[in-house]
Amino acid sequence: MTYGRADVLRILHITTRQLAGWQRAGLVPAGDEFSFADLLQINKIRDLRAKRVRPAVIRESLEAMQRQVAGMENPFLEASVFSVGKRVAFRHDGHALEPVDGQYVMEFETSGAVVSTSGSSGKIKPTTAKESVHELFARGVSLEERPSDHDEAIRLYQKVLEIEPQHAAAHINLGTLYYNRQEFGAAESHYLAAVKADPRYALAYFDLGNVLDETGRFQEAIAAYKAAIQLAPTYADAHYNLALAYERMRESRSALRHWTTYVKLDRSGAWSAHARKQIARILEADKLKLVYKREG
Repeated sequence: MTYGRADVLRILHITTRQLAGWQRAGLVPAGDEFSFADLLQINKIRDLRAKRVRPAVIRESLEAMQRQVAGMENPFLEASVFSVGKRVAFRHDGHALEPVDGQYVMEFETSGAVVSTSGSSGKIKPTTAKESVHELFARGVSLEERPSDHDEAIRLYQKVLEIEPQHAAAHINLGTLYYNRQEFGAAESHYLAAVKADPRYALAYFDLGNVLDETGRFQEAIAAYKAAIQLAPTYADAHYNLALAYERMRESRSALRHWTTYVKLDRSGAWSAHARKQIARILEADKLKLVYKREG
């Protein structure tokens, strides 16, 4: 089964700009059709980028892992990946390795600390729980494709959170399933949990802003969108939704700044056309106000 570009954006909650950028960086296959394996890879890239790991670092780590492990073609699919600060490490064959430096690493689940060791004595075995988290999450992602399977996807994400309560991506995907069902209270609780689990996760603030906006709490939504933009200044969709929230608060001047930023980030398409219309409308209204004041 293959997935179109729109399917990937919807299922993984990413933007057109993000996907195109990862394709240009050589992290994602070029083209408009994607396999399920591609979805899993893109999901892992999304999580690494949310933790501010640069594309060049991700690519360097992939290439280094291929050199470290003979016969490994795609480390994203053949090993488990996680971030160590702004670096990338992989769990494979009973140990965790940061391939660029060639060091084994050990994670402490309770504190989040990482200890690096070199040589074979640093090898550790991944826990069964950690392995099952990746399997459960991947199955949940695959089930999001069909609405009839969403109940099972929710169950799998909940199982992930039973094993790893701070799994930010599971909170986000679970929150979005509830959001699409208009169960906004449940969605908000999971988005808040994602923010708490990983305060650097721009997508969590963006999704939180969406549910706050949907429930009419525009000032809180504005704060959430601003947080997303502070973490990811080129997050086009966050600028777009922030502009909409300002419009609802009748703060046109504030909205104008973000409409303008959006069209710089997304120069074509229906949303860009709408943003340009809003810019023209606000500028025209300001012009009329100025004329009125002069005549007065």
